[in-house]
Amino acid sequence: MIAFRLEGWRAWAPGLDSAAGWQAWAQAPDVVPDDAQAQPACAFLPTLQRRRLSRLARMTMETAWPLCGDAEQLPFVFGSRHGETPRTWQLLGEVADGQPLSPTQFGLSVHNAIAGQWSILRGQHGESAAIAGEADTFEHALLEGALQLAAGAPSALVVVAEERPPPAYARWIADVPFSYAVALRLGKLDADATAPADGDWQLRLGHGHDDAPCAWPHALDFLRALLTRETSLQHTWKARRWNWQRIR
Repeated sequence: MIAFRLEGWRAWAPGLDSAAGWQAWAQAPDVVPDDAQAQPACAFLPTLQRRRLSRLARMTMETAWPLCGDAEQLPFVFGSRHGETPRTWQLLGEVADGQPLSPTQFGLSVHNAIAGQWSILRGQHGESAAIAGEADTFEHALLEGALQLAAGAPSALVVVAEERPPPAYARWIADVPFSYAVALRLGKLDADATAPADGDWQLRLGHGHDDAPCAWPHALDFLRALLTRETSLQHTWKARRWNWQRIR
């Protein structure tokens, strides 16, 4: 069991870049149009730095950046089941065409590249981790963030992001209805403090069999529950049943 205080959140998807937009989505969740063209502004970055970022990296920066103060050094956890799928697809096409691979593009396609870019752009010198799980990557990333708190960090940033894959992957990747990124700032519980608007949460792992999987990616479903003020929810994947409980 882990418990944490949700000190803040940010999320992005095509056409959903504000708290009000996400609040409306949470009331009536639906698949939003995603033509792979819409990108976050990342206006806090110089133009040259923005151009070097992939769409997935921009989504990550757009959501995580406002949750970290300029002088803060916070542990950073990046979670993604599929990672840089569009970039990898482009590289595979170049290999098939007999073209030489770009070392830079290959280096930026690996799973921990975005965590590294975050450290460089923010001047962060602390711990960072890249998590790739199954459909419950969200919970595994939250667990890593909670472990950073237990190790002494005052707060931790957790970002879960997925980009809509190229059509060629449709037979194998069916759990990304549209591109999205959800960033959470986790803090330690403090019984003497006034609970923030986003509350205190507890996550406990149980065991289930043949339970229906969640209709939405777990990060989006948690955000939906958060914004509709639900007090509990369950996410099941294979034999793992993740039990979420709002404790304050």
